[in-house]
Amino acid sequence: MRKLGLIGGLSWTSTARYYEIINQAIHRAKGGQHSARLLIESLDFAQVSGCITQEDWDCASGHLIGAAQRLEQGGAEALLICANSMHRIYDRIQASITIPIIHIADVVGTRMKADRIDRAALIGTRNVMTEKYYRQRLVSHGVSLLPADVALAERIDRIVYDELTVGKINRDSERFMKSELTDIAKEDVQAVVLACTELEMIVDVKANVLPIYDCTEIHAMAGVDFILSE
Repeated sequence: MRKLGLIGGLSWTSTARYYEIINQAIHRAKGGQHSARLLIESLDFAQVSGCITQEDWDCASGHLIGAAQRLEQGGAEALLICANSMHRIYDRIQASITIPIIHIADVVGTRMKADRIDRAALIGTRNVMTEKYYRQRLVSHGVSLLPADVALAERIDRIVYDELTVGKINRDSERFMKSELTDIAKEDVQAVVLACTELEMIVDVKANVLPIYDCTEIHAMAGVDFILSE
């Protein structure tokens, strides 16, 4: 098996989910006592999120570039950045190392193209929903996206940063997301892209009217494919 590096702590709750998905899949594939060969650089999210709040992406880049370089030096053969929002600085991080970083929007877009999904709603934190870096990457795979709902993005920001990143499950937030997804299902879309690694904590991705593309699971499984590739 190949060794995969994870840049985590963005937040720890979603990083734990990556670890679980990857190891469960490796066990299914290999059986016995097998588990994944992983290196994890878990950052202090308080420091990184402070950069984001101030829109200081140079600051955030410094944290993630350092993590990526340490993982490469430790023997990782490819990396996952365990956060949708941090792919805003993907190009900077990739340029700092020689091993590949598996881009979350690329693997999601590839899956949607294979499923012949050409119109979807993108749901995530504010910068994921409203900025071009993520939307354009998905669109490059032939997916048309609904315009960003700024009010929804702001509410999701509060849910994610005030609740989910500290492991808090709020039933009102669960009901809110269920209601929003029900409303989105009435739009002219075929699917929803759940582009926040924490949102599956309060969204049942298998119990909705529309198919939900859970970026966390799809990204983690792309990591599994890399680990098992020869």
